[in-house]
Amino acid sequence: MRGSRSPRRSARANRVRRSIPCVELTYASYLRIPELLSLQVPESDGPEHDEMLFIIIHQVYELWFKQQIHETEGLRKRLDEGDLDGAASTLDRILTILKTMVKQIDVLETMTPVSFLSFRSFLANSSGFQSAQFREWEFMLGYKRPGPLKNYAADSPEHAALERRLAEPSIWRSLLQYLRSEKVSVPQELLDAPIDAATESCPEFQPELIRIYRDHPPLRNLCERFVDLDEGIQEWRYRHVKMVERTIGFKRGTGGSPGVAYLRETLFRPLFPDLWEIRTEL
Repeated sequence: MRGSRSPRRSARANRVRRSIPCVELTYASYLRIPELLSLQVPESDGPEHDEMLFIIIHQVYELWFKQQIHETEGLRKRLDEGDLDGAASTLDRILTILKTMVKQIDVLETMTPVSFLSFRSFLANSSGFQSAQFREWEFMLGYKRPGPLKNYAADSPEHAALERRLAEPSIWRSLLQYLRSEKVSVPQELLDAPIDAATESCPEFQPELIRIYRDHPPLRNLCERFVDLDEGIQEWRYRHVKMVERTIGFKRGTGGSPGVAYLRETLFRPLFPDLWEIRTEL
């Protein structure tokens, strides 16, 4: 009979399965703990005590950036699918992670300027400005510009990742598309704006946003979560600036980066300017 298995074949298959050793999945093997704990390698002589903290904090940041990129991709998918509840839940997770990222600066600020200077020279040309994942996330959120690409070799994976993010729609554009699907009048010029350009305000769209805020609570709540995200990013930037200023003052950053001077320029630059500009009229 087709599809039946002979007793002989079944017995042989069972013997083969029994001969394969069963490897138990453990906490350490699932999370790759030995590999993870081998990645903290200080460069300073000794090494200096606080270099371990510096390394771990920044490695944890990179893990959070990876998760934020993952969640933002999920947010775009839910908006594209018209899943309002799913989009709101994903935004709540992004915001909760962002609060953790901000709070993590408190730990870094336990390191004094003297202790940081004890190993700063060993950082050589490395700099937080080279965090490709953070730049990726910025691009996904709509803060796009070609400048960061120059920090990476043209044939590097980082350069390729940033080019890809420049060429894909930002999360703001996904929100606009979702609002249009909900019969909101979105100016065509917003949807036709260059994909690789930073988000700019659109005064023609602002009366429609005001109407949403007054008459459509579910859409208003979604927009307010975008404001929370924008405010959270600004808070993270502010805490980062003050932490750097507290640690090195106005010296140039590691790797010759502009340090506090540049970081201050990024403060209070909104990701979603239209959602801020309507406040006066509400």
